Amino acid sequence: MKIIAALSVALACACAAGTPGEFQAGIARVNITPATPFWMSGYMRTNQSVGVIQQLWARALALRDPQGHRIVIVASDLIGFHHRVSDTVFVGAKKRFGLERADVLLTCSHTHSGPVVGSNLSNTHDFTDEDNRHVQEYATQLTDKLIGVIGESLNTLAPARLAVGHGAAGFAVNRRQRTATGAIQIGVNPDGPVDHDVPVLKVTSPDGKLRAVFFGYACHNTTIGGISAKDADFYKIHGDYAGQAQAELERLHPGAMAMFTSLCAGDQNPNPRSSLQLVIQHGNTLATEVNRVLGSELRSVNTPIRTAYQSVQLDFAAHTRQTFEDELKKAEDPKKPDRFLARRARMMLDGYDKGHPIRQASCPVQAIRLGSEFSIIALGGEVVVDYQLRVKREFPKENLMVIGYANDVMCYIPSQRVLREGGYEAERNMVGYGQPGPFAETVEETLLGAIHRAMKEVGAGK
Repeated sequence: MKIIAALSVALACACAAGTPGEFQAGIARVNITPATPFWMSGYMRTNQSVGVIQQLWARALALRDPQGHRIVIVASDLIGFHHRVSDTVFVGAKKRFGLERADVLLTCSHTHSGPVVGSNLSNTHDFTDEDNRHVQEYATQLTDKLIGVIGESLNTLAPARLAVGHGAAGFAVNRRQRTATGAIQIGVNPDGPVDHDVPVLKVTSPDGKLRAVFFGYACHNTTIGGISAKDADFYKIHGDYAGQAQAELERLHPGAMAMFTSLCAGDQNPNPRSSLQLVIQHGNTLATEVNRVLGSELRSVNTPIRTAYQSVQLDFAAHTRQTFEDELKKAEDPKKPDRFLARRARMMLDGYDKGHPIRQASCPVQAIRLGSEFSIIALGGEVVVDYQLRVKREFPKENLMVIGYANDVMCYIPSQRVLREGGYEAERNMVGYGQPGPFAETVEETLLGAIHRAMKEVGAGK
């Protein structure tokens, strides 16, 4: 009896210490293509969609370690989540499946040829009451589908092996181009910071058959639409290069599921861009590289699963009621009216009228660590690539995937460098997102502090 008791204690200690063991993995997918016509998001479009070229999907990967810790990663062909949508999903996942907030990760491809998602980018459209009703109906249907696909992935849990590797794709370019006057415009800056890394997580059955691949890239999913007056007339649903890459990988591996997530792509664009032919080119380039990595010698990933989550408050620069009274006056100048700026100013003045002007933005920070072999850092907002590069420098021993556009996309998150330089990612984006903006100069250090706390909680950096 003493021997049995001693063995039981030893096994319990081994589990508590996180002895590597076998994963279980489950996969599921659900079609999230809106019925057309429907309002599309990402550009200041004036009409609804007129057709579908490529179906949009939400794909879920569930993982469970021997200690019973479960996580679900959902990769969606969407521009980004509004927190009202994602919060509903998190509550549903907790209520129906017992998943804690840190154990569910919602990611996006950031396609600009997909639907408006609830109130995300609400200030970029002139919606009628009927338009708003349709948009909210789709958001409700979407939350139900996402909760459902999470459950389906958990229902298919089966023994699995995980491995990780990295590739590289070269079509992303920094888009912050300095003009002759010193101003920053959206263009092509071949000398600006980029990260062409393509992290790849491979999920196989014990016999080696590919079940799923989860991969990412730091590049706006904007090969089509919004480049010129002609391209702005692109009104068909499509997953862009990310959708093409997923489709091509699934063609190459029948029965397997390919999941793309955008990394920190706030200031990164595909180059060249402007056509469906380039969508196929960039998508196939990415798929070919991921497929090469899948066939290479990868690093095995062990258990346990550790997760952490927090919401960090990012301060906006100081503003007063006069700030937006002046803005409204400027926006209503008949010589150069700006209805979007005027609407933002009224939103901010309404906050002052109600006694709670917007001073901060909540940014979700999530960390998932699989054994000591692979760590995911997931950040809300349209995070610029500076963060991805800095996090890699500050955690040199970690095998990292640094995700942007995760869980809640409330606005762009500039680095201190981008904030000081100005331009769209620092300032004008706040109008479309209905935020006061710009951020205070503490934004980068505040966000990095939250990242370090989350990584410490999952045992990274030891």
